[in-house]
Amino acid sequence: MMRKAGLLLLLFVCAVSAAAAGEIRLSVAASLTDAINEICADYAKTHPGTTCVGNFGGSGTLAKQIAAGAPADIFISANPKWVDFLVGERRVAADTVSVLAGNALVFVGPKERASAMADLPGLKRIAIGSPKSVPAGQYAEEAMKKAGVYDLLVKEGRLVMAQDVRQALIYAERGETDGAFVYRTDALLAREIVILFEVPKEYYSPITYPMALTDAGRANSEAVSFFAFLQSQQARAILSRYGFAMK
Repeated sequence: MMRKAGLLLLLFVCAVSAAAAGEIRLSVAASLTDAINEICADYAKTHPGTTCVGNFGGSGTLAKQIAAGAPADIFISANPKWVDFLVGERRVAADTVSVLAGNALVFVGPKERASAMADLPGLKRIAIGSPKSVPAGQYAEEAMKKAGVYDLLVKEGRLVMAQDVRQALIYAERGETDGAFVYRTDALLAREIVILFEVPKEYYSPITYPMALTDAGRANSEAVSFFAFLQSQQARAILSRYGFAMK
């Protein structure tokens, strides 16, 4: 009986190990949610038994989770800052860092609310990702400062902070704010609002999505394989379809 119980336990442990071996844990900037989910689905077609487990959110929040020990094989940020942070924390492999894609910053809202940065002081509430942890919010803050409207908007409490760029988009779609700063790729998914204007590129730093394998990811053969797939023409075609700029 003891031997049988021991055999069953061994089989269970082997099954769990096999499942873990086929699991790829992703920590990804929220603006990439739809594209990465589709890329994962395509990858699974030729890698049966492999599962992507996605954790999507603000890049800063995700990076701090990984630094605190949260499980992750691949980290994709919406700006270089948080990848650099994890390199410094020795949580990601510096020699695996590469750029996945690019994006652009736009302002969305109901029609005819605004047509340029100079119109923002005329709005009551503007949603942005929290600049402390959300790259889209950092880019928006940078742009508003360059346009000379940031101090006024902060002083009068016009800025509504969101936990990630998707939440900022939702605030604008629900009419909870007069508009929101989001990535162009997020704006293309909106149904209730439109792109009011593209933020001049000279107003903010280039938007790039760097990615890297964590130390755990480097030891996971499936994660290494998926990391390579992210750089394939097949994955690039999906990203392009969602509006991301390819280098």
